Formats: sequence, C-alpha cells, structure tokens
Amino acid sequence: MFLSVDGTAIVQLMNFAIFFAVLSVVFLRPVGAAIRKRRAYIDSVQADYESYSQQARTMHVEAEAKRAAARRAAEEAVSKVRSRTENEAVEQVATVTDRASTIAEEARAAVEAELAGARAKGDDLSKALAATLVERAIGNVR
Repeated sequence: MFLSVDGTAIVQLMNFAIFFAVLSVVFLRPVGAAIRKRRAYIDSVQADYESYSQQARTMHVEAEAKRAAARRAAEEAVSKVRSRTENEAVEQVATVTDRASTIAEEARAAVEAELAGARAKGDDLSKALAATLVERAIGNVR
C-alpha cells in the first residue's frame, strides 16, 4: 500500500544516510571551513582597518600638534628678529640724528664765524669806501 514499510524504504533510508554522509564530507565540511576561514579573514581585515584608522587619527593629531608647535616657534623667531631689527633701527636713527645735530651745530658755528669775519671786514671796507668817496668828492672840488 501507500505507506507500507518494505525493503526499498530501508534501502532508500540507507542510501540517503550514505549520500548525506558523503555530501557532508565532500561538500558541507569544506564549504563550512571555507566560510569560517573567509569570516576570520574579513574579521582580521576589519580589525586591521580599525587599528589603522586609529593610528591615522593619532598621527593626524600628532601632525597638527607639530604644525602648531612649528608655527609658534616660527612666530617667536619672527618676533625676536622683528624686535631686534626695530631696536637696531632706533639705534641707527639715534646715531644719525646725533650726527646730523653735530653737523648742524658745526655749520652754525662756521656761519657765525664767517658772519663775524664779514662784519669785521665790512667795517674796514665801509671806512675805506667812505675815505675813497671823500677823496673823490674833495678832489673834484679842488
């Protein structure tokens, strides 16, 4: 009948068991091993990615800190040089101003000496001129 258990059902059950055993050994175990191996590889890649990402973030922070330190050092160096050059400029201006004052004083003294000399000669010249004019005026009258 339809649901009777006979010898072919037992053979089919044994055939199924053998087929499942062979299938398990030939296909299911290697595929399961390959899947586990692939999962382990993916997990290691993901762990490496996270590790490298953290390292990259750390290196980025360190690089920013180094850049900031370099900027501060450069600004300090520039400010020191700027301060030194400003001081040198002030010193040079003071030196040139003192030298200009000295030259101006010497020029004033020279002008005053020449003026005094010209005044002294002017009196002598005016007396000589007056005498010459008087002589000519008297000489014409005679």
